[in-house]
Amino acid sequence: MKIAIVILNWNGKKLLEQFLPSVVEHSKEATIYVADNASTDDSVSFVKMAYPFINIIQNKENGGYAKGYNDALQHIEADIFCLLNSDVEVTENWLTPIIKAFKEDPNTAIIQPKLLDYKKKDYFEYAGAAGGFIDKYGYPYCRGRIFNTLEKDLGQYNGTAEIFWASGACFFITNKTFKELNGFDEHFFAHLEEIDLCWRTKNLGYSVKYVGHSKVYHVGGATLQASNPKKTFLNFRNSLFALTKNAKGFLPKLIFIRLILDGIAGIKFLLEFRPKHTFAILKAHFSFYYYLNRVLRQRKSIKNKIKYYQRTSIVFDYFVIKKKNYKSL
Repeated sequence: MKIAIVILNWNGKKLLEQFLPSVVEHSKEATIYVADNASTDDSVSFVKMAYPFINIIQNKENGGYAKGYNDALQHIEADIFCLLNSDVEVTENWLTPIIKAFKEDPNTAIIQPKLLDYKKKDYFEYAGAAGGFIDKYGYPYCRGRIFNTLEKDLGQYNGTAEIFWASGACFFITNKTFKELNGFDEHFFAHLEEIDLCWRTKNLGYSVKYVGHSKVYHVGGATLQASNPKKTFLNFRNSLFALTKNAKGFLPKLIFIRLILDGIAGIKFLLEFRPKHTFAILKAHFSFYYYLNRVLRQRKSIKNKIKYYQRTSIVFDYFVIKKKNYKSL
């Protein structure tokens, strides 16, 4: 089983200096690539000098996470792609349980390892924790993380489990599946494109799994911090994109309720004296309306739509009933 680890880079020399050593040391089973999104720093020359055996793919433009990987993976031949953020520290033998899981179940298309916080290593990390799910209205949550509440890793998610979405911070996918789905939706640019891809994978009948015996440590926010309104814009808009494209059921009612919930989130940001984030949500909605016809055409092309949620409203569960961890749901 040929594995390619592909690290997308954009002006990330400091991150490559810090995190490439662990990838090189603990990934003997794989071929390592750095896919550069038209960086203007000297990160590419650094990799060439320090790690001449690492393959470099130079994209012509910074098309974000989605287009960056779509462009880069066209140049790589492997059975499994590991899309790895540049701010991830991997651990000894991290690939072994992943390879085993793919071999044991040919229907497995995507896998995520245990994602822990690099700065607080006994806690799960926000971006994917122990595997993700979404509620009826498209809001994501994870085993080990609901909204901003992060669980301590006590071994409660050490096994292998079926999940709905895997984190793009460390995302394993078969070459076959990636090509069958034509890769990521490049209109997302960055954020939640992995949820959309997992959703489309599930609609085809493939499995998305979490393998807890493999663990990595993720810094998170190294490229775009949570405090940045652009991240709020992308998260809210792209969630609407994914919901409209893929959700089974009567769409107008679903989207109407979702827009109301987003409005409540905007008011919450105002009350927290973060008006830029409220404006980012408004901007996300207008962008969604602008692209709505295109997204509806994409929806028509998806013939089989599965039931995608376990919880009706994770917002209600968390903020009203006060269920703060996955086990309590």
